[in-house]
Amino acid sequence: MSTLTYENTSRTVKAAGLNLHYHEAGPDRPDAPVVILLHGGGPGASGWSNFGRNLPVFAEHFRTLLVDQPCYGASDKPELPKNFFSFAADAVAALMDELGIERAHFVGNSLGGGTATRMGLDHADKVGKLLLMGPGGISVNLFAPDPTEGIKKLFAFNSSPEPTRAMMKDFLSTLAHDSSIVTDEFVEERFQQAVDPEAKLGNDRMAASFAKWPADTMLWRDAHRITAPTLLTWGREDRVNPLDGALVALKTIPDARLHVFPHCGHWAQTEKFDEFNRLAVDFFRH
Repeated sequence: MSTLTYENTSRTVKAAGLNLHYHEAGPDRPDAPVVILLHGGGPGASGWSNFGRNLPVFAEHFRTLLVDQPCYGASDKPELPKNFFSFAADAVAALMDELGIERAHFVGNSLGGGTATRMGLDHADKVGKLLLMGPGGISVNLFAPDPTEGIKKLFAFNSSPEPTRAMMKDFLSTLAHDSSIVTDEFVEERFQQAVDPEAKLGNDRMAASFAKWPADTMLWRDAHRITAPTLLTWGREDRVNPLDGALVALKTIPDARLHVFPHCGHWAQTEKFDEFNRLAVDFFRH
């Protein structure tokens, strides 16, 4: 397989009236299962920033799509007429229809975990299996304070009229157990993406939907309706969506199992790169 880059995997399609940007790679065979990866919601987040390093591994086995959710990356950033999770799930479902994809497995990280969960609830016929990574919406903190340390740092960055690189580093450091992965180069890359006026507009519109329809973000209330086999994955040291948040989802989702990564924060796909990739590939292939 040739080297996969941002440029040579980049695609855009019109679906549900939106320009949706995604990256695609996979084996050269039409029967390859499809896996769609949905990124988290921190400032400067996108499909590539969350999962670009994982794409070559997934693409050996699956037709793999890293989707920029609405309001993020190079996708459109519309005002939202409903809660973000439902809107984004409808957009992903429309994207699948546009690409002729009848069914896919999903990886959802944090905010993307909420969208993937909503796919399992509202578009169950399009979902094979769900792998949810410290997901939003479906977790309930039983012991940890709410808002968590990571969410407080996220709010601090997003609400500042002039956010700084130091604030970005402060936030990113809460996502990792090993803060050495939060390099100056990485901070600068995410900072430049986050302060782009279009990115700020998208983030504001996403956040406004959470404020307007807060009850619709409580996906844990509907978790019992998820029929897809579900693998919950959590970093033991997650400071954004702590591990105790997994317990309600684990008990409520009918076909759920839980994998906990030790010495790991909110970024299992990065901090536990090899283990996460093996776990996901095995889950989706069997």
